[in-house]
Amino acid sequence: MQSLLKARRSFCSLNHLRRSSTFILEDAKPETAIERSSTFIHPTAVVHPNAVIGEDGYIGPFCTVGAFAKLGNGCQLHPGSHIFGCTELGDRCVLMTGAIVGEDLPGRTVIGCNNKIGHHAVVGIRCQDMKYKPGDECFLDIGDNNDIREHSSIHRSSKSSDVTAIGDNNLIMGSCHIAHDCKIGNNNIFANNTLLAGHVVVEDYVHTAGATAVHQFCHVGSFSFVAAGSMVSQDVPKYMMVAGERPELRGLNLEGLRRNGFTVEEINGLRSAYRKVFMPTDTKFKGLEERLEEVEQNEKLAHIPSVHSMIRSIRASFQQNRRGICKFRLWNGI
Repeated sequence: MQSLLKARRSFCSLNHLRRSSTFILEDAKPETAIERSSTFIHPTAVVHPNAVIGEDGYIGPFCTVGAFAKLGNGCQLHPGSHIFGCTELGDRCVLMTGAIVGEDLPGRTVIGCNNKIGHHAVVGIRCQDMKYKPGDECFLDIGDNNDIREHSSIHRSSKSSDVTAIGDNNLIMGSCHIAHDCKIGNNNIFANNTLLAGHVVVEDYVHTAGATAVHQFCHVGSFSFVAAGSMVSQDVPKYMMVAGERPELRGLNLEGLRRNGFTVEEINGLRSAYRKVFMPTDTKFKGLEERLEEVEQNEKLAHIPSVHSMIRSIRASFQQNRRGICKFRLWNGI
């Protein structure tokens, strides 16, 4: 046991020589170490001498930092968390107990600043996709200020020509899954057990309730809401709310629009446009394209940018082999 500790200390001393900003205090408490001007590394942590470690951080007991890892300033690794592969963490990132970031694969995982990765979350590992070939490069990029909670999983891309990308300020609650090649925007809230299959696109300010699943290649538009227990198999246009096991459009996400600062004029314009497109009162039935054109030519609605954005979102769902939009009551004959 003494020889093991001596070997550990000599290994850490080598790391200290290579990184003058990093040192070890065997008896120091984490709070004391974080207050100092350099990084505290617990004696039981395994930090490769080639790893780049920033200042003012903390690497706790039984952590692992691989040879190609780069940690920014102020990063904290709680006990039993690990960083593998070509992985870069920005400043002030926190890994909670049991979190694993990166894997020894070709490619890289890049995580921005102020991100928190929860207990036993797994981020930046090999995708669960049969088209991935061993040896291919795969990538994950995550922005700033994201809160990734316990037991979540986020996978790298399935091929070198693509990337799994997550923006800024997202709350990803417990046991969520973001699969290969997904594109996630900013300021989204994914409630517990939200599952995104491969190549899903989620724009900005989206809110999913618990136990939501999204089929591969679907798009979920900005400021939309997906109700609990939904299995989304077609696109959700911007500003809309969907609900049901096979979800249907249930109107606009009015509460979400109000909370995010949409004006009364914008909300009233969107409501009027929604009625014209999805709740027509004309006795003569018109096709979807005709109803969209009617909204675009309406004098009162033509000058409202959010209405144009909604119309573009609907049209885009029927282009380039997209999956179309979630059904609404008129289409179902109800």
